[in-house]
Amino acid sequence: MLQVNDMVPNFNLQDENENWISNESLLGKKYILFFYPKDDSPGCTKEACSVRDQYKYISKLGYTVFGVSPDKVKKHKKFIDKYEFQYSLLADTEKELINAFGVWGPKTFMGREIIGVYRSTYIVDETGKITALIDKVKTKDHGNQILEAIQTRAEASAY
Repeated sequence: MLQVNDMVPNFNLQDENENWISNESLLGKKYILFFYPKDDSPGCTKEACSVRDQYKYISKLGYTVFGVSPDKVKKHKKFIDKYEFQYSLLADTEKELINAFGVWGPKTFMGREIIGVYRSTYIVDETGKITALIDKVKTKDHGNQILEAIQTRAEASAY
């Protein structure tokens, strides 16, 4: 997995509206990448809705939010429309960004070992450097976890 102080690897993915989003297009902006396994599954829905519910506060702190999963553009669009997300979802169908971040591999789900996306969230500064990592995602409270990580970072940089 990538860690704090690593640079975001090069990427170029489509959002739910087929717009291309790249690490280069995001230079000069603070943003959040949250990786999740699958649109419209129970845990992922709780996580994405928690981020939605805190989005107003996250964006007031100057951050843009992107969810990333292996789902296709059309599935992302349906997921956004169904739950009224204010942020974009990036389609990583080839798992290029997922693999570059090291968030794909074996994990335990319902007592079985499967291969999939590790829930994890990266907070990135204007230069493309990772400033915080949340690797123990609480699906129902993830929006608050992100806010806490942003506020902790802001307080630390004030000193």
